[in-house]
Amino acid sequence: MAAKSDGAPVSLRNEIPPECPSRSDPRPPQRPPAEQRYSLPDCCWTLCALLVFFSDGASDLWLAADYYLRRDYWCFALTLVFVIVPSVVVQVLSFRWFAYDFSETVESGTAAAAVVAASGAEESDFSTKDSGERGAGRTAAAGVLPGPGTGGGARGCCRVFMWLFQAIIHIFQLAQVWRYVHALYLGVQSRWHRDPERRHYYWRMMFESADISMLRLLESFLKSAPQLVLQLSIMIQASQVLPLQGLSASASLISLSWMIASYQKVLRDSRDDKLPMSYKAVIVQILWHLFTIGARTLAFALFASVFQLYFGIFIVAHWCIMTFWIIQGETDFCMSKWEEIIYNMMVGIVYVFCWFSVREGRTRCRMLIYSLTVFIENVALTTIWYLYRGPHTSDFYAVIMVCIVASSYALGTFFMFVYYCLLHPDGPVSGWGYIVEKEVPVEMLASPATSLPPDLVSSPPRTLQRTKGSEREQGPGVDGDVFQVRPPRGAQAPVTHLTPRTEGPVIRIDLPRKKYPAWDAHFIDPPAA
Repeated sequence: MAAKSDGAPVSLRNEIPPECPSRSDPRPPQRPPAEQRYSLPDCCWTLCALLVFFSDGASDLWLAADYYLRRDYWCFALTLVFVIVPSVVVQVLSFRWFAYDFSETVESGTAAAAVVAASGAEESDFSTKDSGERGAGRTAAAGVLPGPGTGGGARGCCRVFMWLFQAIIHIFQLAQVWRYVHALYLGVQSRWHRDPERRHYYWRMMFESADISMLRLLESFLKSAPQLVLQLSIMIQASQVLPLQGLSASASLISLSWMIASYQKVLRDSRDDKLPMSYKAVIVQILWHLFTIGARTLAFALFASVFQLYFGIFIVAHWCIMTFWIIQGETDFCMSKWEEIIYNMMVGIVYVFCWFSVREGRTRCRMLIYSLTVFIENVALTTIWYLYRGPHTSDFYAVIMVCIVASSYALGTFFMFVYYCLLHPDGPVSGWGYIVEKEVPVEMLASPATSLPPDLVSSPPRTLQRTKGSEREQGPGVDGDVFQVRPPRGAQAPVTHLTPRTEGPVIRIDLPRKKYPAWDAHFIDPPAA
């Protein structure tokens, strides 16, 4: 999903007025941070994400083929189901997003051309569309709106080709690959262009990365997590580990931990009111989730190897309770009520394995409750398996498995504390709040987000209401923030006495899918906020 524009270049950050409101805790002057740019580590991160995606899917298919050749048809069927069904669900969701975004693109392209023509922006040939609508921008700049005889047939053919191309991509289950490649292309384009095109390509890359991160996160918990539990259960029952089983389980576990950390990084990088996450912090987050999810899935597998029926009842009960907890939080993520319910059910699956915050504000209490619940469940499941394990399981083997579960969970908790105490972007945790050691960007002093109380985190600046009707007629030069902020529910909108200025006309970024991907709907990271 790319950033949508009304067709004019803009600076993404406001100039700082000469005077700022008085603060209760004055700080020395601070230097503005360097503007975000697409870097070589970002490109390598995307390539590694592609490698994780291919290794996870290929190892599962290879293992399914091996089960078939061994005539183990039951394991073959289960392994293949956990590969195909989640992939189809993600492809349908991805194509739904493409269809919505592309239809919005066509609609907003005509309005953008009208705005540029009305404002007399003779030099503006800047567009935000994927399907070659620069020509439309140039036509509008010349004062002529594109009509039926000015390339409309060519644009119609391009739209038909794009629909056909995307349909083929999704039929062959390659939506994730295409989105990764597209994000790489946009990132490289942002390096090759200067402002304002550079900012245009950078934020389109950021939004595309957010889309693929959310899709891969859902796919990981719909496919990799059940696959991991299945293969661990098969290995425990058979009391042996085949090389392909170990490879598949390892790839699934890495995919799960990778996508949680990757989504968190994209979430922070795409928000102006959040400090970006370093790659050291991302690696520690991967280790945190790697060990905690590993302990969780191993406890599941141990219990399922003895009590298959009761394990199914336990999973369904836990999922129902978590889903009800999420619905009670009144999330606002999707475009319709039924899509919101489906989204809550999917997040309930995530809650079976790890914490995933879906509400803004303080999360310490909720995360503590969830962590204690998971800890008690892990202890109970492992203890029951130890007491009722089969006679073929020796005491030494049982003790080793219990120690692995306990040590893995302890290591995950250790890396969680390392992240929050040393590497959290907002500073280390101390007592009941953060000690923010990093300097606050000067740009944020004039932002409405910083006028709110510390415990109220505002909506992301890049989440705007859609620009339709009279808003589009305002044209360039509109006063106000480049990215508007909607205050949290129950909070009074701050009164600002400043009039931020922008470098040229304002880009209205229009994000479909209700502020997707959860920039003001759900968060994973800050339990102490």
